[in-house]
Amino acid sequence: MKLSILDLATIYNDETPSQSLQNSTELVKLADRLGYTRYWFAEHHNATFQMSTSPDLLSAHAAALTKNIRIGSGGIMIPNHSPLKVVENFSILEALHPGRIDLGMGRASGTDGITNAALRNNHEPLTGEAMMNQLMEIFAFFNREFPEGHPYQNINASPDPSLRPEIFMLGSSDGGMQIASQLGVGFAFAGQINPDWAVSMLKKYRENFNASQYLAQPYSMLSIIVICADTDEEAGDIAGPAELQWARWMTGQYKYGPPTLEEARAHKYTKEETLAREQNKNKFIIGSAESVKKQLEQIAKEAEVDEIMVANMITDKEARHKSYSLLAEAFNLSASAESI
Repeated sequence: MKLSILDLATIYNDETPSQSLQNSTELVKLADRLGYTRYWFAEHHNATFQMSTSPDLLSAHAAALTKNIRIGSGGIMIPNHSPLKVVENFSILEALHPGRIDLGMGRASGTDGITNAALRNNHEPLTGEAMMNQLMEIFAFFNREFPEGHPYQNINASPDPSLRPEIFMLGSSDGGMQIASQLGVGFAFAGQINPDWAVSMLKKYRENFNASQYLAQPYSMLSIIVICADTDEEAGDIAGPAELQWARWMTGQYKYGPPTLEEARAHKYTKEETLAREQNKNKFIIGSAESVKKQLEQIAKEAEVDEIMVANMITDKEARHKSYSLLAEAFNLSASAESI
C-alpha cells in the first residue's frame, strides 16, 4: 500500500515560524528517502499557529530539495484564487519537476469569511455556483477548452498545454466526491475531519466514477492522523497533544496553541473535553508499527483506497521522524519505491 504525508506547517512548542518551515523541510527530505509516495501542503489563512498559507510556494521549495517523491497541494482552496494564476503556477511547477507535481483542490476557503474576502479582494459573498465556475475555468485553462467566443478563449496559461499536474479533488462530505467522480479525477477524503463518512464516500466515488482524459480508472486516498511508536503505550503518550488539541477545537477552545507533550500529560480533561475526545477517536490511528499496519490495511480495504495520506500532528520532531520511519519500515516503502 502507498503512504503519503499531509503537512500543515504547524508551529509547535513555541518554535518560530522559520523553525516550523525548517521542520517541514527536514520532514519532506526524510519522506523522500523513506519512499513515501507524495507530500502535500495544506492551505490555511489567518491561523496563528500554521505557516501553510501558500502550498504552491511550499511545493516549489520542497520539490527543489527532493528527487523522487511527488509534491503538491492538499489543497489549493478554490475560493481564494484566480483560476488563471492556479494554472500558471502549477504549470511552472510541472515544467520544473516533470511528473512529480500534484494539484489537489478543495471547495472550502480554509479560513474565515473576512479573510477570504481579503484574499479575493472582493467582499461580495461567493456562491456555490461561482466556486464551480472557478473550478471549471481551472480545467479549461489547463486544457485550452474555452468555448468559441468566450472572453478567455485566447489566453494561454503556459506555452505548453501538456504541463498539467496530476489533479485531485479533496472532500470531507459528498460534494468533493461527486465532483471528482463526475470529472474523472482522483479523490482524497479528509478522514481526520469526518471519519464516519470516509468509507461510504470513498466507495461511492468508485461506484460513480467516469473515465476521463485525466484518469481511466478511479484513484482514491484517505487522509487520517497516524501516530506510530515502538509500543502502543508510547504511541498513546505522544498522541496526547493531538488528542487534546482536537478536544479543545471540538469544545470551542480556539485560543490555545498546539499543546506540548508535557501539557498534554498534565491536562485534566473536563467532562465536555472527555466526551469530545471519545468522539474524535476515529480521527486517529495510534499504536506500534504492527498495530498501526493492521489498522491501516483494514480501513484501506473497507474504503477501497489506493493510498493512505498521513496527517502530521506529532509535536515532538524526533518522535515525528521516528513515527514516519517506523511506518515506512512496516510497509517496506523503500523497496516499493525502488521497484517503480
